[in-house]
Amino acid sequence: MTPKKVFFTKGVGVHKDKLSSFEVALRNAGIEKCNLVYVSSIFPPECRILSRRAGLKLLRPGQITYCVMSRKETNEPNRLISAAVGFAMPTDCCNYGYLSEHHAFGEKAAVSGEYAEDLAATMLATTLGIPFDPDQAWDERKQSYTASGHIFKTQNICQSAEGNKDGLWTTVLATAVFIID
Repeated sequence: MTPKKVFFTKGVGVHKDKLSSFEVALRNAGIEKCNLVYVSSIFPPECRILSRRAGLKLLRPGQITYCVMSRKETNEPNRLISAAVGFAMPTDCCNYGYLSEHHAFGEKAAVSGEYAEDLAATMLATTLGIPFDPDQAWDERKQSYTASGHIFKTQNICQSAEGNKDGLWTTVLATAVFIID
């Protein structure tokens, strides 16, 4: 039961109840009709990335759906929250890649997204035996990963939002959704 397809989506929701805020975020992401099962960080070999639109068309109400999800919520007015999923794929698509989750308070989407992407690339680099210095800046490490010839692609998806000004629950999520044929 290895997924052959994946798509990335994100959402934000606001509601007076914390759980309902999460439900609204799921609706915004288009995955509210699925029974979500969270899995860890391995991107399967030979897994094809679909557009959000194409991936959503393959989902059926009630189906068990595996995903890697990052989620953050707050009911503090104006508090910045973010949730990101990073992705790193090796040059050889017969090998597995990595997905990472990162969620934070006070980080803009670009910062959280790059951090999640760096986490995924670092996990993949260590698996492939690529030396890296964790004290180097992300750009320096990204060059090392690329120059090694082992990492083909990195990307991220991130959702950020400010907490509702009236103190309603605000939830953000980012997810990689696996499709099993």
